[in-house]
Amino acid sequence: MLENGLNDPRIVVALDYADAAEALELVEELDPAYCRLKVGKELFTRGGPALVERLVNDDFDVFLDLKFHDIPNTVAQACAAAADLGVWMVNVHALGGRRMMEAAREAVERVAYRPLLIGVTILTSMDENDVREIGLTGTPHDNVLRLAELAQRSGLDGVVCSSQEVLDLRQAMGKSFGLVTPGIRPRGAQANDQKRIMTPYDAIRSGSDYLVVGRPITMADDPMRALLEIQAEIDVAFGEG
Repeated sequence: MLENGLNDPRIVVALDYADAAEALELVEELDPAYCRLKVGKELFTRGGPALVERLVNDDFDVFLDLKFHDIPNTVAQACAAAADLGVWMVNVHALGGRRMMEAAREAVERVAYRPLLIGVTILTSMDENDVREIGLTGTPHDNVLRLAELAQRSGLDGVVCSSQEVLDLRQAMGKSFGLVTPGIRPRGAQANDQKRIMTPYDAIRSGSDYLVVGRPITMADDPMRALLEIQAEIDVAFGEG
């Protein structure tokens, strides 16, 4: 587990916007000393690499959340291209298999500025019925553990996972394996479309390294205040560690 502090912000704000101008308007209200930013498929498709480079130039660490999943060479080249943008973190889908993840790892190791490379296990919007429907055996929890172990053996730096799997993953794979947790909702916030969620306090106490937070910050009347309130929950969790 990395130490808490302003040099390593734990909150990753999800810029789930359809318009780059709206995303940038929100970003102007945030402080890079207290958060990182996540750019996903929709915003990247509309804003493109130029948007990512602008955020990086504004001193924000960017998690490029495109969940690459293709043949090994294609994913490797995509990860190298992401690294060239100066992103802090990029991800691939663990269901792409060991050879794909190893190719991605080798690609990011060759660049001058190496981003963290993490794997996506089972989406937090999926429950047991969803997992069964696509033909996977076992519960979402079983599949998360299996895919996380495969990601670790493939040389990845960590995985994205539901906070409800964090404790088992931390015990199984040790302190150095990164755990990035979406589905974070402060106490009293709506769950929206996330089915497996947890509070910032509980997620940190369970072993999460980085917390992905979207609407509780982006839809708040005062986004920076909402960010600091979540940071306060994180500080309490670390203080009890």
